[in-house]
Amino acid sequence: MSNVTIRPLRFTADVEGMRAFLETLGLRSRIESEHGGWVDMLTGRGMVALHDAASSSTGGQPGQTNLSFEADKIDELRDRLEQVGFVDATVFDEAYGRVLSVTGPDGVVIWVDERAEDLYGYKVHDARPDERWSVTPYLSGAEEPAWRRFFEGVGLDTPVRFGPSDSGFAVRLDLSTTEDLDEVEGRLDDYEVKRSATGLDIVDPDGQLVVVHG
Repeated sequence: MSNVTIRPLRFTADVEGMRAFLETLGLRSRIESEHGGWVDMLTGRGMVALHDAASSSTGGQPGQTNLSFEADKIDELRDRLEQVGFVDATVFDEAYGRVLSVTGPDGVVIWVDERAEDLYGYKVHDARPDERWSVTPYLSGAEEPAWRRFFEGVGLDTPVRFGPSDSGFAVRLDLSTTEDLDEVEGRLDDYEVKRSATGLDIVDPDGQLVVVHG
């Protein structure tokens, strides 16, 4: 197995604001670029990466969330993806390390970063994730059976939520926790929060909806 971790990637105009928001919820910063513009954050299950939208080489827009992953051995992962029908899986080198690119269901291009040992240019934090929290992204407008086949192919057993969309495929940054939601809400005085049937509906610093499920 390739020890694959789901890691939604949020492009943002306010990396530090989003970082503070997610830390308030319960995520922990693990790695950040010494020059700013990149932070990845841990939960007990799953990660979230923050990328400065202005420096995006792929045209990422503030508030946009992409589905991405991190894995130990992306060559093995490429082979598994090819076996289940994702035949364009390709491994290549970027300045920051090795990357796998593959076209997933709904024509969505997905990147998987290989965990790097050489972290020159990055600050590494002694991150101890709160095991009560998980990253459980919400995929709207997704072809659910095809995505479940994809997740099975990468060996991922993470609860991903699915729902309808009027505007095509999109990823929403949802989280789940076993922490008491009253305690969570009590930390969010600086944010717009509403209780809903699913948990807490929060407007993040990018103006996007984040749902915390209890």
